[in-house]
Amino acid sequence: MLEMFYPQRYEVSAYVIPYDHYHAQGIRGVIFDVDNTLVPHDAPADGQARELFRHLHEMGMETCLLSNNKEPRVKAFAEDVGSAYIYKAGKPGTAGYGKAMERMGTDRGSTLFVGDQLFTDVYGANRAGILSILVK
Repeated sequence: MLEMFYPQRYEVSAYVIPYDHYHAQGIRGVIFDVDNTLVPHDAPADGQARELFRHLHEMGMETCLLSNNKEPRVKAFAEDVGSAYIYKAGKPGTAGYGKAMERMGTDRGSTLFVGDQLFTDVYGANRAGILSILVK
């Protein structure tokens, strides 16, 4: 069972996180930041990103992109990987995290957040009570 207060975890990349392990622990949805988390800033989705989202969806996990960026950037990436999305999310405010969980049909105990910014992404996720992973 996941702890009530989640320790911050540090991984090298969003692509090496053991999502299968988190799924086995009850995680049913993953919220991702986009830029510098999944791809370099303003880069389109690549094969690695598409494969990650395919794997997560095949596993039965929901996904949502949560970005402070504008809609054209986030929408194009989301369409390419087949994910729900929220743009101009207002991170580190907690409202966007709540909307993402609502869209995925998950709650704080069944959601994982992955992002690259400590004082925007992870701080917001922790304030929202969501398990968070900071990637480099």
